Parts: sequence; structure tokens; C-alpha cells
Amino acid sequence: MNDRQNVQQQFNRRWFLEQCGVGLGSIALGSLFGNGALAAPVAADPLAPKQPHHTPRAKHVIFLFQAGAPSHLELFDNKPELAKLDGKLPPAELIEGYRAAFINPNSTLLGPKFKFARHGQSGAEISELLPHLAEVVDDVAIVKSLVTDAFNHAPGQIMMNTGSQQFGRPSFGAWTTYGLGSESRDLPGFVVLNSAKKGTSGGASNWGCGFLPTVYQGVPFRSQGDPVLFLSNPPGIDAQSQRESLDALATLNKLRLDAVGDPEIATRINSFELAYKMQTSAPDLMDISQETPETLAMYGAEPGKPSYANNCLLARRLVERGVRFVQLFHEAWDHHGGLTNGLKEQTALTDKPSAALIKDLKQRGLLNDTIVIWGGEFGRTPMVQGGNDGRDHHPNAFTMWMAGGGIKPGITLGETDPFGFNVTGDKVHVHDLHATLLHLLGFDHTKLTYRFQGRDFRLTDVHGRVVEKLLG
Repeated sequence: MNDRQNVQQQFNRRWFLEQCGVGLGSIALGSLFGNGALAAPVAADPLAPKQPHHTPRAKHVIFLFQAGAPSHLELFDNKPELAKLDGKLPPAELIEGYRAAFINPNSTLLGPKFKFARHGQSGAEISELLPHLAEVVDDVAIVKSLVTDAFNHAPGQIMMNTGSQQFGRPSFGAWTTYGLGSESRDLPGFVVLNSAKKGTSGGASNWGCGFLPTVYQGVPFRSQGDPVLFLSNPPGIDAQSQRESLDALATLNKLRLDAVGDPEIATRINSFELAYKMQTSAPDLMDISQETPETLAMYGAEPGKPSYANNCLLARRLVERGVRFVQLFHEAWDHHGGLTNGLKEQTALTDKPSAALIKDLKQRGLLNDTIVIWGGEFGRTPMVQGGNDGRDHHPNAFTMWMAGGGIKPGITLGETDPFGFNVTGDKVHVHDLHATLLHLLGFDHTKLTYRFQGRDFRLTDVHGRVVEKLLG
């Protein structure tokens, strides 16, 4: 055998697999870490509190997500000119090149269905459907100039919650717990509560962890029974045998974690211990009958009857216990028809408890470091759908409101044209909203990253700017 053949034999496939196995394993392990830092030890508790890039104004977030897209034209963005043009065709230049989800863009205009009035020292215009929000309007910032890239529900909801229309990206809540950890030792760092009659169009991706370790994803709490399925011990398992089993599992998992450094093993250890602690903490949390009659009445909450009001009260109880991120989903605002009655019904369910949450947090000293966000995935068209009582999806302009946690109170930011169709001043893209909220939580949004598939990802991707006018 000549020298060349010897070299070829040394580098055949079997040699490569045998001798390079360690190298390939290291590469695979590096992909599990995401950040590429193989030498860095995995924290025993992935949700331990962490320091952000700068001193944060906010420590907690409550996102009141109104899925289905509330009509800004009936609730926040008063358009007298649109009322005058009810039943008329929109100007041709307004809809040139416009793509609607369902309707012909050349449909006639629909005037607002409800009256507006100015409230508070700020003089903010609020619909007659929101009398309770009007009481706290000087504590909130109303942003009338939101825009998004999506005009259907699933991509719109995922865009608002993850910064991308594509499935598989981490949610805002997951990024927050990844960056800050959690102050709660016996509840998840990110809790999800649902109300209304159906689930969200975007599904679990709205609160998922994407490519982040699974410890950072949202944990849905149920409104009845055990807050989390299988939280109670099965028959025949007492506290001592459960504790001994968990200790044995923890020992085995710790040995494996030390050997391979897989962050999902740390997640598993954390999950077992958290579930054990939640057997006591979660039922206590969910028992809102402990609240005073005055507090229950302020929210309109009724123990034992699941509702948006109960969830708002639970949100306060969760941040009070150190939970970092709480998200309420209320999928009930998709009014292609039946707009008038639909808005009356949903504002009756949501206005009082949303405002009560602001009042309650403020009087307990929690509003200073808790951001409260209210809004949906996009707005509604000024053109009619469903006879004369409905509106289609509209990404070009919509309204959200925010309060607390360093948000400047008592302001209205942004303007739209006389039809509420396009933003004409202080445009705020979803990426800008995320950049601003992360800034208040102590992060430079360009530096809160996670390496995945060879590149650094972030909530704002390659976009976003901090909206200075929203900062208190």
C-alpha cells in the first residue's frame, strides 16, 4: 500500500465518525445553547432574576390583548368628516393600490356608530362606550397611529406578539422572561389567561418561546378546576412519596445537566420544582373570594364565574406575587357585521375591569413599575362590510393605550387622516412599540438577542426605534 492509499484510509468515513464524534457532538451541543457559549455553565434556575442593560422603569407587564381587532373608529379615533360622508364612495386616491382582506376597497364609507366626548385634564376624546376608561384617562397614553404589516388575524396576532408574521419566533413575554427572569419562586414567570368564547386565531404561538428554551414560554392558566392540568396528585401519592420521587429525579437530571449542559434539562428541573410549589400557590392565587367586596365590585368580578373581569383581577394578583409577564387574551372583536351590538357587548364586558386594573394597581403602588397595554392586532376599515353594520380588517391605522411603568400619562400620540385610514403623524410600527416597551424594561432592543441557525435574532428583528414621546 503506497503512502497515498494510507492517507486515504486514515480519512475514510469510519475514521471520520469515530475520531470526529466529539467534534460533531460539540457542534450539536452548541446549537442547543443558542448563544454559542459552550464554556458558560447553564444556570440551575433559568428564571432567576437578571439585570438588564440599563436601569428599568418597569419590572412587570400586563398585556390586555383584544384579539379580533377592535374598531378604532368607534372607540378612540373620532372622525366627524367620516360621519358626514356616510354612504358615499371613498376618494379614489385614498384606496389606490389598497388591498382589503374581504371587501371591495371601493365599498361605501361607514360613519362612526357612537358619540365621543373629551375627558380628564388631558381632554382625550373617548367613545361613549368607554365610560370607565374615561375615569382614568389621565393615567394612560393613547396611541392613535399604530401600523402593522399583516391584515389577517393569525399573522396579525403573531406579528403583534412576536414581531414576525411567521410561526416559530419567541413571543414578547418569552423575550421578557429570557431577559429578566422572574421574581416569583412558586409561579411561572409568564402566565396566560383566556376569556371570550373562542381561542386566538394565532394559537399558542402568541405566547410561545420559539427557539428560546421552553422555560420561557407562557403557561396558560385555566379558569376552572386546577389552574394547570394534572396539578393535583393522583390517588395513592402522598406528600412524602412525591417529594422523594422529585428529589431522585432532580439528582438524575442534575447529573445529566452537568454532563451535557443541555438547557432543556435545566428547564425540566425547574418545571418539576415549580409544579410542586404551585400545588400550594396556584389554588391560593386563583381564589379571588379572598378579595374585599369593594375590590370585586370595582372589577365586576364574581368568584367561581370565569370572565374577563376575573382575569383582570388575577393579573393584579399575579404581578403582586412577582410574576413577570401576564397576558390576557379576549378574542371577541372581529365585527365584519353586527358592529353596533358587538361593540356594546364587548365594551360592557371589558371596559370596567380594564379601568379597574389601572385604579387597583395605582392605589397599591404597583402601577409605577407595571406596564399595562390594551389593544388588538390591527384596526377596522372606514368602508362598510356586512350591509351597513360592519368593518373589514385594516393594518394602516389603529389605536392602543398604555399605562404605568414609565409610560407618559395623559397624552394622545399620533394622528390619522379624516377617514381614519392612514396615519398622518407620529407613526408607530409594531416594531417601534416593541422597542419602546423593551426600553422601559431596561433593554437596548438591538442587544437583547439569541443566536439561532447561525444568526442573532431579536424581538424587533432588524427594525424598530424607541418612541421617545411615549416615555415619561
